[in-house]
Amino acid sequence: MYPTLLNIGPISIKSYGLMMAIAFMFCAFLLGREAPKHGIKSEVMIDFVFWVAISGIIGARIYFILISLDYFLQYPVDMIMLHKGGLAWQGGLISSVLTAIYYFKKNNLPVLKTFDLAAPYIALGQSIGRIGCFLNGCCYGKPVSWGIYFPVHNARLHPTQLYSTLGLLIVFFVLKKFHRSSPADGKVFTLYIMLASALRFFIEFYRAEPYYEFFGFSIFQIFCIGFFVISFY
Repeated sequence: MYPTLLNIGPISIKSYGLMMAIAFMFCAFLLGREAPKHGIKSEVMIDFVFWVAISGIIGARIYFILISLDYFLQYPVDMIMLHKGGLAWQGGLISSVLTAIYYFKKNNLPVLKTFDLAAPYIALGQSIGRIGCFLNGCCYGKPVSWGIYFPVHNARLHPTQLYSTLGLLIVFFVLKKFHRSSPADGKVFTLYIMLASALRFFIEFYRAEPYYEFFGFSIFQIFCIGFFVISFY
């Protein structure tokens, strides 16, 4: 794994942060290029990506801290060590959706229609970001004989980060195709919630991190079930 890609004097370029930055910038570019086709100014959607990125990171980090509170109470400084990983998609989704609704209404954008426009690029951004997780060595899977060797764990593990990357990339293409044919506002974003939740639910069975469990399901899976059910409404 390559958690640090490059050192320039006292400055270290971390793979996790770099891939996150690439994900946001690339998706902002694509979304900005797509927006005018739907009657929305490019700069409005590029600004949208900026604010959603900030709120998403904050929400994802807060959620991760809450479910790992015992650890962070012992090592409080690690709360701000984002380069080590530790962003939970479920928390980021909640904070991003709330921010997006506020932003859309403030800029007089049709909420559901704009969510549909953004949905494929949310999946694409997540897909790219998971490459950062793989390079960083976080979000790893359980031991398996044919898995990828992770030096930091001295074991061959399920590359669950790459499972997510591939799965979310497929979700991106499915959403793009569905967006072209879906007449009803909100359907594309709803499909994103369903597919992303289902993907994370099943990948979680191969994840190694020990988080709280309820009836054999991790807390992440419980939230995924909740998101999946809510998406029907």
